Amino acid sequence: MLIDAALGLLPASVKQHAQAWQNFASLRSDRLRFMERLAARGEPVVELPISLYHVYVLFDLDDIKEILVNQTRKVHKGMGLERAKEVLGEGLLTAEGDAHLRQRRLVQPAFHKQRLRGYGSAMIDCTTQYRSELQDGELRDMHTEMMRLTLRIVGRTLFDVDTSADADEIGQCLHNFVQSFNFTMLPFYPLLRHLPLPQVRRIHATRAALDRYIYRIIDERRKSGRDHGDLLSMLIAATDQESEGATTLSDTQLRDECLTLLLAGHETTANALTWTLFLLSQHPAVEQRLLGEIDSVLGDRLPTIDDLPRLSYCEQVVAESLRLYPPAYAIARRVLEPIDLPSGHRLQPGSLAIVPIRVIHRLPTFYPDPERFDPERFTAEAKARRPRFAYLPFSHGPRNCIGEHFAWMEAVLVLATLLQRVQFRLAPGQVVEPDPLITLRARYGMRMRVCARRPRPQAS
Repeated sequence: MLIDAALGLLPASVKQHAQAWQNFASLRSDRLRFMERLAARGEPVVELPISLYHVYVLFDLDDIKEILVNQTRKVHKGMGLERAKEVLGEGLLTAEGDAHLRQRRLVQPAFHKQRLRGYGSAMIDCTTQYRSELQDGELRDMHTEMMRLTLRIVGRTLFDVDTSADADEIGQCLHNFVQSFNFTMLPFYPLLRHLPLPQVRRIHATRAALDRYIYRIIDERRKSGRDHGDLLSMLIAATDQESEGATTLSDTQLRDECLTLLLAGHETTANALTWTLFLLSQHPAVEQRLLGEIDSVLGDRLPTIDDLPRLSYCEQVVAESLRLYPPAYAIARRVLEPIDLPSGHRLQPGSLAIVPIRVIHRLPTFYPDPERFDPERFTAEAKARRPRFAYLPFSHGPRNCIGEHFAWMEAVLVLATLLQRVQFRLAPGQVVEPDPLITLRARYGMRMRVCARRPRPQAS
């Protein structure tokens, strides 16, 4: 109240600058609640200054479609991913324009349906091995555990490497990268990055360590000359026939793609699985129904990719978890040219458009009683009644997640394989709070107790 009163006494220009920095402070201290407060206004677009930028927060689904699908050539990725290039380089996640289209053409074959079958077997193998290491009654931080498991899976499926020996170092590097997000989002980071600050040194050390690991894999693969049937072999052999000169990828380009997919391929799924295990521990009726489906479909045998259509409730559980805790909780786009939105607003060049995915997923218009965990929201009938852009865990349009089908398959197979033998109970005293960094992590981890179980036999 006092701040608002003080702002009212200032000249208009000074007041605007002061408001911009107040908005930045609010966004930085609690960006999730800040976006919720904006949504409570009930406006299709909220226009406001935030630090040095003019920002439009979009809540209207037609406006969101316009930005993500119809006007993609007039926008680039937001500031967060722009600054992530310092570690990720010019990979699929950060590249723009023709470079992005070219890289997507090269990577796309790795996610074709026939290759996903082979990936599914590796996902089940890795999860079964991990499951055998669990002991009844022990406490484990399932945030850390899911990070390690999904790192093992992405290493095996996309690069045909066993990450076990390097898991701690790689995991720490990727953790440092994600934790650096708030620092790199400071308005004056382009200047700060040249100073000998601890955060800057940590970013450089993270890149150097990841470079050593990725370049070693690339060098070993080039020397062997053997096709492993994985993404890396495909990228090494790939020639982009649609580009002038039909070029292949350099080691630097290979490094950028591999590192991008290593991060994106394990970070988001690990978060999704962590939040799913938490939600199941808090909703015993949903958990019991899910366990019943797993036991009925699988019995004592391991799942296969052919079981996915019959694990429909498992997929609904994952979908509802992604609604409540989407790993990519917001999308930002930097506006390059004027864009007229269906709602009547005009986005000016140089401004930022933000799609607050987590908020969209909790709008009562599309999700009655939105805080309730209810997998029934994702039956085929319920999905058909809901507008397409009301659910955005993998975005939409030409910049949607290239590994969406990979991620769905991994989440369902990992969850079914784990819960076939164990359940998880939240540890007493564990504080659960989302931490909006590059992805939506569990701020204090997720310590849970492992509880052994025996599946019910299949009905004859």
